[in-house]
Amino acid sequence: MEKKIAFSVLALCFLAISLILMLPEDSVNDTPNTLPWNITHPTPGTLKVFGITLGQTTLGEAEEILKAETQIAMFKSGDGKKAIEGYVQEVNFNGLKAKMVFTVSIPPEKLEAMYIRGQGIGNSPSGKRIRLTIEDVTKVRQSPINSISYIPNIKLEEDIFLKRFGEPAQRVRETENGVIHWLYPEHGLDLVPGGGKKAMLQYIAPKDFELLRAPLLENGEVLE
Repeated sequence: MEKKIAFSVLALCFLAISLILMLPEDSVNDTPNTLPWNITHPTPGTLKVFGITLGQTTLGEAEEILKAETQIAMFKSGDGKKAIEGYVQEVNFNGLKAKMVFTVSIPPEKLEAMYIRGQGIGNSPSGKRIRLTIEDVTKVRQSPINSISYIPNIKLEEDIFLKRFGEPAQRVRETENGVIHWLYPEHGLDLVPGGGKKAMLQYIAPKDFELLRAPLLENGEVLE
């Protein structure tokens, strides 16, 4: 009996979240800026989502907007490329829980200096993880965000994304792992619907979209 009740409650939660995502835009009015489909373009080539304007809003300002503190670390990939990410374990927008990852814009020479001052704390599947100094963490929080990855904690149906974003301009399948990307260059959105797994939405300014698309095309195939 308890299992049946738990299952019913879980099913109801999934139904409620699906209904929230399928609601018309004007029916959601409590926190409209934190909905993943609410993408605006303050100026041509720019992007604003979750109340964050890419290329302008700093990581520290985003923490205030989202009321969440990021965990910050540098990563060095196997081919030597370095990037700094801010990671939020959980945000809760309109009942939809998700993880968020931010990358920030830091000049290469400053990035290298941070790497030299940092301390290696272990390896990740994609490379090496570096702990930054307290001073450099402060500088990172003062740096503008240039991309956002948003990963809902539950699986969402493809129809939900089609209703919100429409048909993508391109579908690209990665050769190595078969992951399919839906590309919306006019929105600056790379959507991985998940194919039965958790989805990921990656946002980048439309003017910079080729930086995201080019590697996908080089290492994948365009689907009809």
